[in-house]
Amino acid sequence: MKKSSIALALLLGLSLTACVDDGEDGAPGADGVSGTDGVDGVSTFVTRNDVITTNANIAYAAYADSLISAQTMRSKIATFIADPSESNFSHAKQAWLAAREPYGQTEVYRFREGPIDALLDNGTIGEDGEGPEGRINAWPLGEAIIDYVAVVVDGDPGPESAANALSGNVIANTTEYPVINAETIQDVFELGEDERNVTTGYHAIEFLLWGQDLNEDLSGSGTRDSSGGQRPVSDYSVTVGTCTSGNVAVTDDICTRRGQYLLAAADVLVADLTAVVEAWEPNAGVHYTAFVAGGNESLAKIMEGMGRLSYGELAGERINIALKTDSQEDEHSCFSDNTHRDIFLNAKGVQNSFNASYTRIDGEQIEGASIYDLMVVEGHHELANSLRASLESTMAAAAVIDTKAKTGTPFDVLIQQGINQPNVVAVIDALVEQTDYIEQAIVALGITVNDLRQDTEEDISG
Repeated sequence: MKKSSIALALLLGLSLTACVDDGEDGAPGADGVSGTDGVDGVSTFVTRNDVITTNANIAYAAYADSLISAQTMRSKIATFIADPSESNFSHAKQAWLAAREPYGQTEVYRFREGPIDALLDNGTIGEDGEGPEGRINAWPLGEAIIDYVAVVVDGDPGPESAANALSGNVIANTTEYPVINAETIQDVFELGEDERNVTTGYHAIEFLLWGQDLNEDLSGSGTRDSSGGQRPVSDYSVTVGTCTSGNVAVTDDICTRRGQYLLAAADVLVADLTAVVEAWEPNAGVHYTAFVAGGNESLAKIMEGMGRLSYGELAGERINIALKTDSQEDEHSCFSDNTHRDIFLNAKGVQNSFNASYTRIDGEQIEGASIYDLMVVEGHHELANSLRASLESTMAAAAVIDTKAKTGTPFDVLIQQGINQPNVVAVIDALVEQTDYIEQAIVALGITVNDLRQDTEEDISG
């Protein structure tokens, strides 16, 4: 594994966690830091600005990896559309899964007026909610606007289960949408000002690759099976007379248009991620420059992003709602059954921010001055250790969900057992506990943030 301390081509130079003499029997180390209470090896020279700069450089690396992975996925999709074989279909799906790995770890950079939430099309930073996040990662999806769907999903007659499934969608409606390109699919995004009508981003691509996950256990038990959606490769057939929409034979142009939509969605995703990466570019990006100079305000944003992702978005919206409703439509990656990775990677992003460490997709380790280091230097040793331990407990609980999915019991099967399902509840409880410690750390550091629990109406306080 390659390793460097903030090893990006462009960066501010000072983000250090120098190794020091640990000291013995409570004696001070080389830099005057006690060798007890778990503070060994922390440099007394770590400053708040060091922590902020480290955070910004890791954000750049994670978004850059997301862009690189999306570009690779786009290439695999283009190959598949040109030659829609089972092998190329599989490669396109694997590229989507790989692209989710770095992006899942960037979710911690939301909720802090950063590029993902506030970057305008003209390259300036606006207000929260004006950025490209919705186009990139919003869910649930308005499937029926894009392509054919089952008439009803989980009994909800929403836009994702419209009755005009085979005639009213963009792919099938050649009259209203004669051309399918990036402009077309962006024009129907949040159609009718309904935020459920999502038509772009990772999940639009996911739907077009997997299709809806409507499968039940063939044993007759009534439970869901362990597979994702089962879209056939014939949905993209270029052989005359073999095009399908699921199990329905359709005209050849539908498969051509479906491929055009899939490629356009990949193009929009790459363009949006490119803009976010440019805003985070060290020493040049419009957001990076302001963020590293932001002092306590930037430190507060780091902590707020960690807390709000932990509590409202991840514990509340992404886990608890799906658990309570036992609904695949409320599952984050419901078509591919990849929700276990969403949970794990989102939690990992919070831990990355605290530890100031991120492993790039090429194996390079990016690390530097951390919030843990800062809390120790400023005298909050015990709280720093408690928060670190809480984050580790969350990762351990998330790893159970991850392992269960990989061994045949995906998230949509786990939630069928209801609100008391112990493995899922354990992740929620751990996220709530780490939010408690994040709030205590905010007080200890003397910074001001918005309410960390504002992003969900779910009662998950335990």
